[in-house]
Amino acid sequence: MARYLGPKHKLCRRFGIKLCDSLKCPITRRPYKPGQHGPKGASRSTEYGLQLSEKQKAKFIYGVLERQFVNYYKHATAQTGDTGENLFRLLEMRLDNVLYRSGLCPTRRSARQLVSHGHVTINGRKTNIPSYQCKKGDTIRLLEKSENMLMIRDVKKRLTKHKPPSWITLRNADRIGIEVTGQPEENELAVGVDPALIVEYYSR
Repeated sequence: MARYLGPKHKLCRRFGIKLCDSLKCPITRRPYKPGQHGPKGASRSTEYGLQLSEKQKAKFIYGVLERQFVNYYKHATAQTGDTGENLFRLLEMRLDNVLYRSGLCPTRRSARQLVSHGHVTINGRKTNIPSYQCKKGDTIRLLEKSENMLMIRDVKKRLTKHKPPSWITLRNADRIGIEVTGQPEENELAVGVDPALIVEYYSR
């Protein structure tokens, strides 16, 4: 699946919030839009511009492009309940996002790479699809040989101090195990994005 490969920090500064997973995001030091002339006055935005901005934020956070994002929206509208919350639950239940939320990977991009390189199993079956929709009861593990990678050995030390969200149970004994025990609650969805504006954008 294609994905955005451009300068991620430039997008963080353009939208004015931290969209990436980096600890060194420049938005904390330069909280203004990118450009060679430095900070400028706040620009006015139309209602459509605000809706488009929220959609673009969500797409960048989860690393999906337009066609895939539209499919998520269609699935969300077909479900009962609030469409905006349904949309973000679908995005949160992506396999790469579950690995990131569990603390096994420092960023969603590294989680995507871990999956696409074939290091992950779900319920004992190997998968290389980062967009796989996890569901309650799924157990995610790494291949035994993959747990010997230097990156994973370092992560094991940090997992003892990591607190995953309520819908993920982390088992860090002899082998790492991630169990999906539910679905994200409303207060556990993406921060800094307004789902209602995204619904309005696609409802035009």
